[in-house]
Amino acid sequence: MASDRNAFSVSGPFHLTSIDWNNSYHRTSVASCLVNGVYLLEGDRLKKRVRRPDSLATAWWEFFHFTLLETLIDDDRSIYGAIFEYDHYNLYQKKTNLKPPPHYVIAFRGTVLKGETWLPDVKLDIRCILDNLHQGPRTIHAIQAIRAMIDKHSESAIWLAGHSLGAALVLLAGKTMKISGFLLESYIFNPPIISIPLEQLPGGVLLKGVFRITESLVKATAATVTMALTDQRVQEDSKTALWIPYLYVNPADPICAGYIDYFKHKIFMSKIGASHIERIGSRSSFRNPWTRRIGTSSSSSSPLSDLSMEPLHLLPSADMTVNKNKSASSMAAHGLHQWWEQDSVLRKNWKNCLIRPDPEDKS
Repeated sequence: MASDRNAFSVSGPFHLTSIDWNNSYHRTSVASCLVNGVYLLEGDRLKKRVRRPDSLATAWWEFFHFTLLETLIDDDRSIYGAIFEYDHYNLYQKKTNLKPPPHYVIAFRGTVLKGETWLPDVKLDIRCILDNLHQGPRTIHAIQAIRAMIDKHSESAIWLAGHSLGAALVLLAGKTMKISGFLLESYIFNPPIISIPLEQLPGGVLLKGVFRITESLVKATAATVTMALTDQRVQEDSKTALWIPYLYVNPADPICAGYIDYFKHKIFMSKIGASHIERIGSRSSFRNPWTRRIGTSSSSSSPLSDLSMEPLHLLPSADMTVNKNKSASSMAAHGLHQWWEQDSVLRKNWKNCLIRPDPEDKS
């Protein structure tokens, strides 16, 4: 039953009775569980069981000694995010040899196709496809909430976490915060990327490589012409490479699998000395190459003057975890539950990739 799957006592990582914040699996499990708690907060709201004994959400954060500090509510009254406070944070302040836990985690759910929530969520999904998520009111509200927390507390004490549509929000928020010099630890699960899923297409490595190189050349040429016609220049942000989010992707998930190929291509272009072409091409978009403004801060529809306008997928640096276990379906490959996998044997098929910018990108 779906309710059983959503019960922490049935499908949660209840074996993690003591959290080691130096352990990446423990951190991943906690972050993903808090995001799942946001999904279930919205589920509880739709089923009118918030703060009732049969509520499913609470256990997903209370098990790890977090307290729900605030819910983030959209214009349609749906709960799309939450701010959690770690109750044991002060116990770690004098343990300098340990990675500090978060004091606060701001978590965002993905799309919910139920009740009255589905339509606003799908509208935001369309914004992701059109590469204009930054214009949505939920986005503005989320970033304002994050900035308010930073103004009250140290940035090092704040984590961001999100899944799917929520992962896109975290990407945009993380990029926006780093413009102001705030580098927030971020856990990004199954983020959407709009690209041709080469990982899932037939054909050899050579054919896919030729396609990607051609794509970069065409995009770079189009971007160069556009900048010449409009007298624009791509402004490189030196802080971009300093923000290193944790990405979690599955090659069987068509929504996020494109990140695997994106970083493979990025590394390959660096090896052949063509990072500049890849960098310009990746900032361009076939969907809207003439009207997209990259690296600018003006937006008539946004009250935030420093909102990031670059494509969401543009990441010079990342710590990417790829789950190579066989998934039962593309829906399972996109699921959040995989990221607190209890079976250590299956977790051996998680491959970690450290992506860092080519030295020429820092000039």
